[in-house]
Amino acid sequence: MRSSRKTGRATDTTGGQGTTAAIGRSLDIYYRDKARTERMDRLNAAFVSSGGLAFDIGAHVGDRTASFLRLGASVVALEPQPRVFRALRLIHGRAPYAVLRCEAAGAERGEIEMHLNSNNPTISTASTDLIAAAPTDTGWKDQIWDSTIRVPVTTLDLLVAEHGMPDFIKIDVEGHELEVLQGLCTPVRALSFEFTTIQRDVGHACIHRLSDLGRYEFNISLGEEHRLQHGEWIGSSDMQDELARLPQSANSGDVYARLV
Repeated sequence: MRSSRKTGRATDTTGGQGTTAAIGRSLDIYYRDKARTERMDRLNAAFVSSGGLAFDIGAHVGDRTASFLRLGASVVALEPQPRVFRALRLIHGRAPYAVLRCEAAGAERGEIEMHLNSNNPTISTASTDLIAAAPTDTGWKDQIWDSTIRVPVTTLDLLVAEHGMPDFIKIDVEGHELEVLQGLCTPVRALSFEFTTIQRDVGHACIHRLSDLGRYEFNISLGEEHRLQHGEWIGSSDMQDELARLPQSANSGDVYARLV
């Protein structure tokens, strides 16, 4: 399905100088590394092709949206942070096959409190559990979530009803991944969700949720490698074991799931 509707509804009343600089750093990281872009496109091409549909949940500045568009797919991209959303809209707002929405995804439609990290908006979150876990790891302990806003929430089921069944869903929402999956009642062909080693329990719960939805097999990509670790996809119990064994230094990555 192809669409060109863009919407934006959340209101940001916080200061933005630190956020503006941080968004600039994100643009450098996510758009100026040619090798990373090529790896990302190769990986995404395994799930999305020309004429397909992808959902980008937690789009940030839209590097994954850009990849899906380069592959010829339509994209529905959600980013709840108003200042980050403005950057996303500046980059992709004229793309004819991108739907950009300034809202979060969750278990049910409504509103949710978003905790903003103005110096590092890539880890702004709706998860108080992630904020509580951050001081337990040296790589996270200096992070500060310095303000909150209320943002609108939709569900994956509502997005499917509105835009059609996607070929692929990317979920990167800083500890809120399970709630996003709880808003999906129909199995999709393939998806990915981010995990962190400070919240392995969220990753485990997401695997259980997907296993309840359908018969999935799994793979994993660490950090910003954009490369699947396993030539042969593995079952849910093996994926659970792998998450448990990862060293704390692995920090984060993406679990991929596809229907068997």
